Amino acid sequence: MWGVATIHKKTHLWGVGPSSIISFQDLPKIELHVHLDTSLSLANVQGLHPGLSRADYLREYVAPEVCRDLTDFLRYPASAIALLQTRENLERALLQLVREMALDGVIYTEIRFAPLLHTTQGMTGEAVVSTLCLAAERAEQETGVVTRLILCTLRHNPVEHSMETVELALAFRDQGVVGLDLAADEGFSLNAHIPAFRKAAENHLPCTAHAGEARGPASVSEALEFLGTRRIGHGVRSIEDPRLVQFLAQHRIHLEICPSSNLQTGVFRKMTEHSIDQLYQGGVSLSINTDGRGLTQTTLSREYALVAQAFGWQSHDFLVMNRMALQAAFISPERKDQIRPRLEAGYDVLGA
Repeated sequence: MWGVATIHKKTHLWGVGPSSIISFQDLPKIELHVHLDTSLSLANVQGLHPGLSRADYLREYVAPEVCRDLTDFLRYPASAIALLQTRENLERALLQLVREMALDGVIYTEIRFAPLLHTTQGMTGEAVVSTLCLAAERAEQETGVVTRLILCTLRHNPVEHSMETVELALAFRDQGVVGLDLAADEGFSLNAHIPAFRKAAENHLPCTAHAGEARGPASVSEALEFLGTRRIGHGVRSIEDPRLVQFLAQHRIHLEICPSSNLQTGVFRKMTEHSIDQLYQGGVSLSINTDGRGLTQTTLSREYALVAQAFGWQSHDFLVMNRMALQAAFISPERKDQIRPRLEAGYDVLGA
């Protein structure tokens, strides 16, 4: 796996002429699928756990380059979750993550987390969400990155946890929370979570759900039918069902694609086998995301470079993709209109 620090030495984006080559890092980006607890960089963890060595960080906070499967991959966030059990640590973690996103060219992000995972040392779910809402507001003021939050419920959790999570999302929807997500092992049934997603729909709270990663296209169809989502986390195995791909394109269902993460969990063996280009060419709305910047040791600029190398994407393709991401964002049309000029301006210099 390429190191995060060296990617820009390997690949640059094409400019209008020989003298106008710029790096992927310079492009404005929308990131819709990034988990707080899997996105702790070495600098972030050392700020929370002074004295931690790089070797310990790589062993405890970074997943192997290739895991056995998604279930194996999901064992690795435990160290980060254990560290994020106080208000101070949650706030510092989010602030540092958004600062790193700003350096990566991100202008709008939706950061997701499961609030009930951060209550083992006495914090309530309300305290967790309140802390991160305030941290997101501070991060936006400091960096200019428009920062919103998505609350996750987990597939293996009972119905009570999902209902508590959606209640938290509704309670804080005017303070930075913009949506509800279903995450974790796709092998667990959706049944326990249907009531929470129904409540979200009744209150016009946007939803997404992880599907089509560990399991095939049927899991995507289930999420669309029983959870009523308009976005899907990953969804890359939709390519196995041409009729589903046609449905996704026709109904503008947005796929939050995380290329390197999909290689790490063994969905694809190498980037050139990834389905992102076929889905894009098939007219599916999609975005490129990191999933877990720490667990996968990546940046959004690195993900762009890898996709460009594998499929020959040009500046226009990344602009189209970011337009689709902004359109799918869980914010108001008015807020999108405020962000759009920042996005477009970054590609104007390339003639995109």
